[in-house]
Amino acid sequence: MISTYRRILAALTAMCLVLGVTACGGDDKADKGSAEAPAAGGKAIERDPANASKGTITVASKNFEEQYILGEIYAQTLEAQGFKVKRRLNLGSEQVAYKALRGGDVDMYPEYTGTALTSFFEVKVADVPKDPDATYELAKKAYATNGITALERTPFENTYVVATTKATDAKLGSPETISQLFAKNPNLSISGFPECRQRADCLLGLRDSYGFKGKFISSDGKFSDLDGGQSELTLAFGTDPQLLLTDKYVGYKDDKNLFPPYHITLGIRDEAVKTIGPKAVETLEAVQEGMTKAAMSELGRRVVLDKQEPKKVAADYLSEEGFVN
Repeated sequence: MISTYRRILAALTAMCLVLGVTACGGDDKADKGSAEAPAAGGKAIERDPANASKGTITVASKNFEEQYILGEIYAQTLEAQGFKVKRRLNLGSEQVAYKALRGGDVDMYPEYTGTALTSFFEVKVADVPKDPDATYELAKKAYATNGITALERTPFENTYVVATTKATDAKLGSPETISQLFAKNPNLSISGFPECRQRADCLLGLRDSYGFKGKFISSDGKFSDLDGGQSELTLAFGTDPQLLLTDKYVGYKDDKNLFPPYHITLGIRDEAVKTIGPKAVETLEAVQEGMTKAAMSELGRRVVLDKQEPKKVAADYLSEEGFVN
């Protein structure tokens, strides 16, 4: 299983290197020692029966496929250590999820660093550091003032990508950047998740930074919006597996660096950190080490394109990485 998994990821990464599409990008930390696949052979997770007596840990996520996968990976990592876990893996938007975390309704949920800074801590998009580590450190400090511990960031990030179909791209003259796209076509329609409408790192930023003047369509459909003709463009996510289908879809380069770094940090209430203990925290961070851009695209492919359940995909990841048998 592991060798097959890694051959798939190697092929995906090789495709990214050849095509050079925006969606396949990543920072140096993301690819260090794992240019073709995640780091092999993680340490097997040890179960401690005493953890079952520490109460139930509630793991949450937002409401899309990658979040379901991440939520399951974290939940199953805790379960493998012997903790009792409750899942709330479809809370909704980041505002809903963060309110639940701060209020103690859930104990932890994964959030993107750039999203946390701009949505929770009132950092202007232009003031978010472009360096992923600096962005993480700023988010970590902000979380700490609210009684939340931010675990180490993941190697991968999942940034926004303005995307369209290959056919529409040809009609638009095949621009390479978002600037070139909107310079000649400012009135195109674009779909995006509902919260995008009021976010400075989403629709508002496209209007202010790139001069986008077209219609915004509130939708979670993304590529189905393109295929069904509901919109001419969509705001996709960088790890969306559809972006590897370069015979069907095209992504444009964010040449003005509107979108800040979006690496995952698992936010855990300080009280929950004390409950699970340092060994559990260390294990959660160790499980993240294989989460490269190529790995997350592959896991997303299994859920989105192969229609596998996130719970199974998460379990396979932990097994393939050597954390569970």
